[in-house]
Order: sequence, then C-alpha cells, then structure tokens
Amino acid sequence: MDSALPAPMGSAFAHRDFRLYQAARLFMTLGAQMLSVAVGLHVYGLTHRPLDLGYVGLAQFLPMFLLSPITGDVADRYDRRQVLLGCYVTMVVAMLGLFGLAWGGVTETWPLYGMLVLVGVARAFAGPAGQSLVPHMVPPHQLSSAVAWSSTFFQAGTIIGPSVGGVLYDVLHAQGVYAVCAGLMAAAALLLASMRVHTGRMDPAVNSWQRLLAGLRYVWKQKVVLGAISLDLFAVLLGGAVALLPIYAQDILHTGPWGLGLLRSAPAVGAILVAGWMAFFPLQRNVGVKMLLCVALFGVATVLFGLSRHLVLSLVALVVLGAADMVSVVIRQTLVQLATPAEMRGRVSAVNMVFIGASNELGDFESGATAQWLGVVPSVVVGGVGTCVVVALWAWLFPALLRISRTDEVRPLRG
Repeated sequence: MDSALPAPMGSAFAHRDFRLYQAARLFMTLGAQMLSVAVGLHVYGLTHRPLDLGYVGLAQFLPMFLLSPITGDVADRYDRRQVLLGCYVTMVVAMLGLFGLAWGGVTETWPLYGMLVLVGVARAFAGPAGQSLVPHMVPPHQLSSAVAWSSTFFQAGTIIGPSVGGVLYDVLHAQGVYAVCAGLMAAAALLLASMRVHTGRMDPAVNSWQRLLAGLRYVWKQKVVLGAISLDLFAVLLGGAVALLPIYAQDILHTGPWGLGLLRSAPAVGAILVAGWMAFFPLQRNVGVKMLLCVALFGVATVLFGLSRHLVLSLVALVVLGAADMVSVVIRQTLVQLATPAEMRGRVSAVNMVFIGASNELGDFESGATAQWLGVVPSVVVGGVGTCVVVALWAWLFPALLRISRTDEVRPLRG
C-alpha cells in the first residue's frame, strides 16, 4: 500500500492503543466538562459574585503558566504515556478532594480553588504529553485520520459532559457530580495504564534553561506560529463568556442547572459539526483570510449572545461561536504542527498550551473581573467588540497570515 495515499477515516482504529487512548480521552473529557458545570454552580451558589467565577479560571491557569518552562521539556525527555498517566491519577485525587469538601459542607471558596490548582498542575503536564503521544500509536500515513478522530471524540465529550453534568447537579448536587467525575477519570487512567506504547526519552540532552526556553524562542522567531496562537489568545481572552454562563443561566435566562448544561454544550455542537465537515472537505485556499474572518465571526456571535434574553437565541449564538472557533482551531493547530520541527513539538506545544490556557482560564478571570466592574451583559458585549478589533489589528501586524493560501505551504525554521 502506498503510504503517500490518504488513509481511510476509520483506519486508525485498527490499532489497539489508539482505541484505548480515545476511550480514555473521552472519559477524561466527560469528567472535565462535568466538573466545569459543577464547580461553576458550586462557587456561584456560595458567593453570588462574578469575580469568584473568574478565580475558578485563574486557579487553573496559574499552574499552567508557571510550569510552562518545564512541561514541554518533560514531554520531550520522558515517556509521554507515563507522564500522562501521572496527570490522570492527579486529576482523580483532585476530584476526590472536591468531593470531600462538598460532602463536608464547605462554606468558603479557597479550599475549592486549592483543588482547582491541582487540576491546573495536571493539565499543564497533560497537554504537551497528550498532544505528542498520538503519532506513536499510528503510522504516519494514518496520522491525519487519527487527529480528525481525536478532535471528534473530544468535541463529543464536550457536548455530552455539560448536559449530563447539569442534570446530575440538579439530582445529586455538587458532591455527586464530583464523585462521578472521579469515577470517569479513574476509568480513563486504567485504560491508559493498559496501553502498550512506550515512547521513552525523545531527547536525552542535558537539561538547561536554554532548552527549557527553546520552545518560546522558536515561537517568537516563527512569525506565522506567533501570529496564529497570539490571535487566539487575545481574541478568546476578550470574547470568552464561558465563565459567566452560570450567571446567564440563573439570573438572565432563568433556566437553572439544566439550562447551564445546554449553554455549555452549545459551542461544542457547532464545533463538532464544523470538524466533521472539515474532515471530509478540508480548506484548500485562502486559509489565513478564512481564519481571521472566523475569529471576527466569533466576536460577533459573542455580542449577540451577550445581548440575548431568550434561551433559543442564546443557544444559536453559542453554536455559531463554537463553529467559528473550530475553523480557527483546525487551521491554527495544523500551522503549529507543520511549522515546528518534530524534535521541538513538545516544547512548542507547551507554549501553545499556555496561550490556550491564557485565552480560556485567564479569560475566565478577565470575564469575572470585568463583569464585577461593568456588569455582566456590558462585559460580554465589550469583549465581543474587542475580539473584532483584535482581528483587524492582527491582520495589520501579521500580514504573513493573510498571505497563507494552503497550510502545507508552511515549513519549519531551521538553524
């Protein structure tokens, strides 16, 4: 068989480790999404302050930021499956800690933030290790199929998890959801432990600050990568409204936990529809322009959501938001992979994870702080407008993005 030919979409599932890994990833994603619903409702129920919802994101972002100099290096130097397994076990410990706090009737938020810091530590190491593990499970000609299926499983968990979490919160309250999350993550760890793949040390070089910061230096020199990931950072940092969804569900749309689950799932519905479409009909031309336009659409959908007072309209806005974001995600991830040498992907992935974490978790803090200052609705609307301004500014600052017609035009820098 010619390895240059595209592999059938389901061919990656012929490999046992890939099947186990996707099942583990699905369980972990379900648990993480259920956690996001439960902890948001739990914290807001204790304080009723938007700022405290922002601290939920900050508690998970700070470990990712502070540990970023070493997480990618760990993924490049040590067995990636073992690193990921340690992260999964740490997540189980954090879920059990949250369960104990909720069961004991915790009345202050700082112990919850402490457990979320532990979640952030696990995610900091899991991101680079997990992103770099898939190529070890399938042959090169099946990698695009494997990546497409990985994205589909992740989005499926992102759709199902929040909805189930919202329903369970109504029935079992916070402690019940945390217990279910612990069970799902324990199952994920067992599946990962049963895999046979061993990557070993990818780069045995002596540790040094020069090595640790190599990923950051490379991103700075490779302007296409810098422009793509920084666009996502600032656009989602300003336009993200996920942290405020508990307030929208309870105080603006008056739907309760089940409605919050729908709101959390809606962006993933748009994302998975677009991901499926792009798996069969990948973008062929003007991908740079299309990425910028879709980020602008993300901002417009954010404004529409912020102004909406009807659940259906809010859900439609979030579906559009998720669809637009997925186009940007697919283009950005492809550019980062193709523009990075194989031996540097762990470290560059760590930098990318910091940017993603900043746009998501730090964006949650920005949303909470801005909502505390301006009010919930004005903060979302201003953030969406800010996203559109960022797109215009980035089109001027990074003209190389506009000139990219096909992703396979991009090459790694050498030397």
